[in-house]
Amino acid sequence: MSVKIRLSRGGAKKRPYYYVVVAHSASPRDGRYIEQIGTYDPMLKKDNPERVKLNEERCKYWLSVGAQPTDRVARFLDVAGLTKREAKNSPQKALPKKKAQERTKLEAEKAAKAAEAAASGDAAE
Repeated sequence: MSVKIRLSRGGAKKRPYYYVVVAHSASPRDGRYIEQIGTYDPMLKKDNPERVKLNEERCKYWLSVGAQPTDRVARFLDVAGLTKREAKNSPQKALPKKKAQERTKLEAEKAAKAAEAAASGDAAE
């Protein structure tokens, strides 16, 4: 069974607080875990050193035995200098969807016809 390093939510309603835990991949998000190795408080400012706290020795150990961090935890580990995270780039996400592409294609055709009609109208005069 694979092991993940992920966030487990705690805190009150609308006041999130997360624990960085090592858990089996099949266990529930806030359920049973193997070990707690850090905390994350998103309510604090980004430059606050208390925002993310990690036990670096335990993080190194779990990474060395093959635990896979989730994307958010990988960001924390990258900032701490424990792993190197590849920046994701999905250029397809930025493109318009199918219907929008069809609309722009039709608009371009209409503009071309209008320009053609205007050019032929000018030539007739």
